[in-house]
Amino acid sequence: MNKTLTILGLESSCDDTAAAIVRMRPGHAPEILSSVVYGQEELHTVFGGVVPEIAARAHAEKLDICVVEALAQAGVDLRGLDAIAVTAGPGLIGGVMSGVMCAKGLAAGTGLPFIGVNHLAGHALTPRLTDALPYPYLMLLVSGGHCQLIIVRGHDDFTRLGGTIDDAPGEAFDKTARLLGLSQPGGPAVEHEAAQGDANRFGFPRPLLDRPGCDMSFSGLKTALLRARDQVMDERGGLRHKDRADLCAGFQAAVTDVLAEKTRRALALYLDENPPAPNLAVAGGVAANTAIRAGLESVARDMNAGFTAPPLALCTDNAAMIAYVGIEKLKAGQVDDMTLAARPRWPLDLHSPAMLGSGKKGAKA
Repeated sequence: MNKTLTILGLESSCDDTAAAIVRMRPGHAPEILSSVVYGQEELHTVFGGVVPEIAARAHAEKLDICVVEALAQAGVDLRGLDAIAVTAGPGLIGGVMSGVMCAKGLAAGTGLPFIGVNHLAGHALTPRLTDALPYPYLMLLVSGGHCQLIIVRGHDDFTRLGGTIDDAPGEAFDKTARLLGLSQPGGPAVEHEAAQGDANRFGFPRPLLDRPGCDMSFSGLKTALLRARDQVMDERGGLRHKDRADLCAGFQAAVTDVLAEKTRRALALYLDENPPAPNLAVAGGVAANTAIRAGLESVARDMNAGFTAPPLALCTDNAAMIAYVGIEKLKAGQVDDMTLAARPRWPLDLHSPAMLGSGKKGAKA
């Protein structure tokens, strides 16, 4: 399909309601014409985490507003679109259903093609949206509910080399923040505290580093932090600011070490395939953590691979990544009909066994 494509993307898989317009002209890099994101932090903070029913209701109230704003910012109307793409899973099912039904209504009213997108594919293909990264590349997808090391060979061709067998890193950051009385979302709060702490004070474990392979585990690390916190509180009768900062620094260092070593192993497997332009990319909300980014960049540099990390605004959930995957699918002639259903689970690699467990942003895939 050798024509200019302009696509509206919708995202509502967890607690961010988003709409975006992305345009691709033949021979040019894709252009994000608009990107609107409404967060729900104030709705969930009192509960210490995302409440699915509240999130779904908020999506239903905000999706049409997001669409109107995205169209206005892009300077286009519905008649100027070529298709509508929407996250169809994985994620919190109520939120995914809200987005899918909104997209179906728009597609039915306009007659535009309708495209269901895997949320994880959105993250995995973000480096192509931002940096035109050529296939194949190694992707560490690391977020609140997912953690996978995958070789991205095409817009619908993924090979998983490893992933978390329990908590995702972002989920572990959130739980750590709750254990230490920090605000949500936990990632930024823990990172802020860690910048003031001593990462060597507590000897936190590096789970599964003593075992071969690329799978990861973060549940035990969270438990180790809980025990260290309780010991400090028993000894001192409370938790001082320095104690909290040191706990955060030690926890963050352990997560960074695990991600770096497992990524090193996956990168070696990927490089064995002799890719013409070897690249390591990272995406997902946890990719916004500067210490983790630095650790991964060091791994890529040591192994003579390029390193790509999207802008921070495109690491967290957004609709521009969904619109871009929609472009790739539309160019390949892959469109859906009104029978498309929202999916709480949707693995990228259909040939590997499913990872066990589920994270706060949906099922592991």
